[in-house]
Amino acid sequence: MFIDVYNEMKKEALVIYHKRPKTQKSLYKRDIVGEDALLKNEPGALRTLETGLNSVKLMAVSQENILIQQSVFPIKNNGKTIGVIILEKGVAEDDIKESNERISDRLPSSETLSHLDQSFVNQLPEAILVYDKYGFLISSNKEAKNLYRRLGYKDRIKNMHYDNLTLDYTTFDYIMYQIGRQASNQTIENETAYLSYYFIIKKIWIEKGGKLLVIIQDNTDVKSKEAEIISKSVVIREIHHRVKNNLQSIVSLLRIQERRTSSSEAKKILRESVSRIMAIAASHELLSKQVEDQVSLYQTLEAVVFNFRHIIQSSPEREIDLTLDIDQEIQVLSDEMVTISLIVNELLQNVFDHAFDSHQSGQVRIIGKKEKSLISITVEDNGKGFDPKADHGDSLGLMIITSYVKDKLKGRIKIESGRNGTKACFTFENDNIDVV
Repeated sequence: MFIDVYNEMKKEALVIYHKRPKTQKSLYKRDIVGEDALLKNEPGALRTLETGLNSVKLMAVSQENILIQQSVFPIKNNGKTIGVIILEKGVAEDDIKESNERISDRLPSSETLSHLDQSFVNQLPEAILVYDKYGFLISSNKEAKNLYRRLGYKDRIKNMHYDNLTLDYTTFDYIMYQIGRQASNQTIENETAYLSYYFIIKKIWIEKGGKLLVIIQDNTDVKSKEAEIISKSVVIREIHHRVKNNLQSIVSLLRIQERRTSSSEAKKILRESVSRIMAIAASHELLSKQVEDQVSLYQTLEAVVFNFRHIIQSSPEREIDLTLDIDQEIQVLSDEMVTISLIVNELLQNVFDHAFDSHQSGQVRIIGKKEKSLISITVEDNGKGFDPKADHGDSLGLMIITSYVKDKLKGRIKIESGRNGTKACFTFENDNIDVV
């Protein structure tokens, strides 16, 4: 007799107790306490630990490579399986041969899967099992045999009882109870985790002949890919968070440098650099909280405006009222988001530097719209205006705006200016995401 528990580290069963028989010779030459009971060798132990159901008379291979027969029973505490008791007996080759012959002779060789063509069902990727009205397996396809072989079963599964093969913690009696409460031929479907596997299991009761048809679809690869995508998403979000922190560290250094310099020109350049970096940092902060690869345009520009307001507070000689008029249903891709943030930040910086004289208050409005697949973003002010046709070749801000709109967004920008203020509007295609 053995007692095994689940080894969380190795995801296998662990032997913690072994009592040798008193009236006959032990099947073991050495003490195996502390050794693992591997799924590929002893499927019953892990099956019962996982499901809490009995696993009766399943073939297994011992730690000393001896063929044995195991019956495994759960040890429970407050309804939770905390260990298993395993009873074993040796198996002779003649016993195996006799057992296989008895199983083969139980049903006619012409028995098929609910009268379906055996050659057809053997091509299906799902495991197909047919049980009689007493819960014994009378037929299965090739994939079913392969599945239980992967789960460590040594026996031929034909003629095994449902309770010895179930993977979703249900007994045959419970399935029959469920079937009795519903309409005929209705499918019972559920998704279940079994050890490191994920299965979608369908059960159909066939009135004619009194058979239970079970279809098992291995969904492990799909679940693994989903988990991998989630894991990568978490990593990407963490990267965005760290980038934001690093950019804020750079901002802190630039602000220290700004305070230490006496040159007004240097202070202006450093402030503009801080503004640009903060626009990028705000984008990464927003991306670190997003699961999908799309972001609200409103949230994007709201973060830009928030940071810009914080920056211009250091220049109280100008009072600028910033308002947002953005369609809150517009979504942009994450790689577009950083570009848009920088462009709008540069437009706001130009307004702050050129639209208003010292001690002059003003209003700035940011408008975002979408028509079909075209997004337009406008920054307009009521300042003194300027001549758009004049040479501004030495303006770094205007160069950034123009190149980012054309090269990164593949869009167009139009600037109109007069005595009543300036309006800068850039448009770009956004085919990937529709308005939600």
